[in-house]
Amino acid sequence: MKVFKFGGASVKDASAIRNVAEVLQRYDKDKRVVVVSAMGKTTNALEVLHGDWYLGRSTESAWQTVYNYHLQMSDEVLGYMAPALKTALNELKDIIDSKPEPDFDKGYDAVVACGELMSTALVAEYLEFLGKKVFLANARNFIHTNNQYREGKVDWSKSAQSSVALKNEMETSDIIVVQGFIGLSEEGKTITLGREGSDFTAAILAFLLEAESVTIWKDVPGMMNADPRRFPNAVILKKISYREAIELAYFGASVIHPKTIKPLQNKNIPLYVKSFIRPDESGTVIQNEMKWDHLITGFIFKEDQVLISITPRDFSFVVEENLMEIFEFLAESSIRINLMENSAISFSICVDNNQRRINHLRELLSEQYEVRYNEKVSLLTIRHGNQSTIEDLTRGHEILIEQLSRSTARLVLR
Repeated sequence: MKVFKFGGASVKDASAIRNVAEVLQRYDKDKRVVVVSAMGKTTNALEVLHGDWYLGRSTESAWQTVYNYHLQMSDEVLGYMAPALKTALNELKDIIDSKPEPDFDKGYDAVVACGELMSTALVAEYLEFLGKKVFLANARNFIHTNNQYREGKVDWSKSAQSSVALKNEMETSDIIVVQGFIGLSEEGKTITLGREGSDFTAAILAFLLEAESVTIWKDVPGMMNADPRRFPNAVILKKISYREAIELAYFGASVIHPKTIKPLQNKNIPLYVKSFIRPDESGTVIQNEMKWDHLITGFIFKEDQVLISITPRDFSFVVEENLMEIFEFLAESSIRINLMENSAISFSICVDNNQRRINHLRELLSEQYEVRYNEKVSLLTIRHGNQSTIEDLTRGHEILIEQLSRSTARLVLR
């Protein structure tokens, strides 16, 4: 059994959905679990819808945008409204017709998760239309998490128990279609798994179902050593280790979700990154061997970063007790650190620019700490490079922080 994940670009319109079916037909001899993201820019549209709902504004315009898009897709692909799509649209309408959820993140997850419910409904219906034996699964029945909305932490034991039913469905189905990105919280509410969580969903299911492999189908030919939009000479990393992949993902490589690798490495399940545009090409394979990792230099740029410096107001040393408190505040604000550095009286972190979360952190810190920050900085990570590479890429920039290790250089630039 193989697990396939198709992202939003691969199901953005009717021709793209037909292409997904063509890719799957290449593997008709295999049992397949197909993880699907929301279609095209649906998540963005649902974020607008959630914002209107949360703020008590009219949701009609944003709702019509989402509804009309999916109605059009269903009509172009099938010629009728897929029943499960109608159910998903009704779930979304019931949410936004109710009183706004006061917890921003919990309400966000309830609304945005409907994008995956709608896309899987349409993909599953189309595959059935083509004569496949398809089971449309609800990820909320199999993936259980804690109550950390927008960044749900998987309860592996509970999820393993629930996945037995999914294993049984494999006996009678050729293809199981399931939503990426979403699960069920401890309190029984819809929850999401964080940015690019559909990759993680594929890894979770592969782990639970003991899959032969996972393939993430992208609009790029594989995992690249750099963003080709910034580095025209970027090349494909044809074979890298789990360790290298998780380092690259942690540092910000956009192709793979940072949490995706761990469950695959734990059961030695290879991960392929391939192009749904050119499915015959080999792409990238991520596996256990490390001997290829150092052969190609990798470059990762994270733009729109914020460098935050935290100093005790009484000018005391930053010691373990301070750091413990600061990390608790970071966790409470749902802020992930991309880089950190400390001196005797200051602790600095580089984070993604999320003003709502950063403002919350500043409020928590304000009583005991002075908080200063630089906006619109960049974080550059270089893997397996040298000093001349660093000099070439930082020329013309002010270096605010520079960290060097045996295989990695990380620099905050302005």
